[in-house]
Amino acid sequence: MRLSELFTKTSKTAPADEVAKNAQLLIRAGFIYKEMAGVYAYLPLGKRVLDNIMQVIREEMNAIGGNEISLTALQQKDTWEASGRWSDEIIDVWFKTKLASGTELGLAPTHEEPLTKLMKTYIASYKDLPVYPYQFQIKFRNELRSKSGLMRGREFWMKDLYSFSRDRAEHDEFYDKITEAYHAVYDRLGLGEITYKTFASGGSFSKYSHEFQTLSDVGEDTIYVHEAKKLAINEEVYTDEVLSDLGISRDELVEKKAVEVGNIFTLGTKFSDALDLVYTDEKGEQQKVFMGSYGIGPSRIMGLIAELFADDKGLVWPEAVAPARVYLVQIGDDVAEEAQKLYEQLVSKGIETLWDDRDARPGEKFADADLYGIPHRIVVSAKTVADQKVEYKARSADETELLTVDELLARLVVS
Repeated sequence: MRLSELFTKTSKTAPADEVAKNAQLLIRAGFIYKEMAGVYAYLPLGKRVLDNIMQVIREEMNAIGGNEISLTALQQKDTWEASGRWSDEIIDVWFKTKLASGTELGLAPTHEEPLTKLMKTYIASYKDLPVYPYQFQIKFRNELRSKSGLMRGREFWMKDLYSFSRDRAEHDEFYDKITEAYHAVYDRLGLGEITYKTFASGGSFSKYSHEFQTLSDVGEDTIYVHEAKKLAINEEVYTDEVLSDLGISRDELVEKKAVEVGNIFTLGTKFSDALDLVYTDEKGEQQKVFMGSYGIGPSRIMGLIAELFADDKGLVWPEAVAPARVYLVQIGDDVAEEAQKLYEQLVSKGIETLWDDRDARPGEKFADADLYGIPHRIVVSAKTVADQKVEYKARSADETELLTVDELLARLVVS
């Protein structure tokens, strides 16, 4: 991508009413556009980051048997009335609207009910189970407050996977698999060392659910971390009973602030009971399908990464999610041919490159390179061309190096 072809521009300021650091930086860098509080559009570079996060999640969900689908945002009232969750007293974040005919509809805050209804078409026998459909979709929740940028939105991206199993044992086996898949996701996104599987309330479904909480000073949750066992307890269930269940004592735990980046729930037969989702077992008897629900928020993760890894110059993206691996800075029109040649070499090696070919001052280009947070910066100038080298700098480093093109490519291909 040539920067001269990108319609977005960087800015020294963010909207005055934007208080979240992640949103301020992402808006200034031209990654997102604020439509209103808690509602953001993703611009070209921001869309690349979001897509990269989703791709990591997609690969890990597919690896454990997930089937990707796309469900509808518009929801029928009767589907949700069957479970009792159409009521605003039960789900207090509904956005509701009406068709021209007067028929009341809702915008989905989650998808347990409609997917359970849909699966009645495809599940009849024990031979049809287990199945693990999942989707990436914008969810709508009428939050009372939304001041955390991408980390708490009224309109936000969610990966939600639902498991449909024959019984509790089959469900538990998958529950362990998806736990490991979630850890793999956070490791690949650069969050693994500070993300903990956290015991939380299971509500009416089970004794416990599990959240995945990433340590952050801007987190809204308080958790108690056992660093040796790599687990944590949410403040809401921080009781002697839970400590006893886990075989740990209070003096082994450290209180921390954290951001919830995922959750996994055992649903049991709550929704299959409500919507009559059954299968015929090996004995010819009807049984209710046993369900689970598993969420990750890609847009929240994008905001959290922006918040966690930024420095005083701008964003600092991990390689797995950056909008490009290389920021190629061309200094002067007289080196355009050499910059073009290097750009083509990088792209031919599968190295995504953002080429800053603008007619702008070097200082402006370097400042934008830092603000964008792309992992590797390469400069082509009259001096570097004369030396038959390029100037290289990692975003996370202070020093620059002069490398030959072969040295540069060797470093980027293996890194």
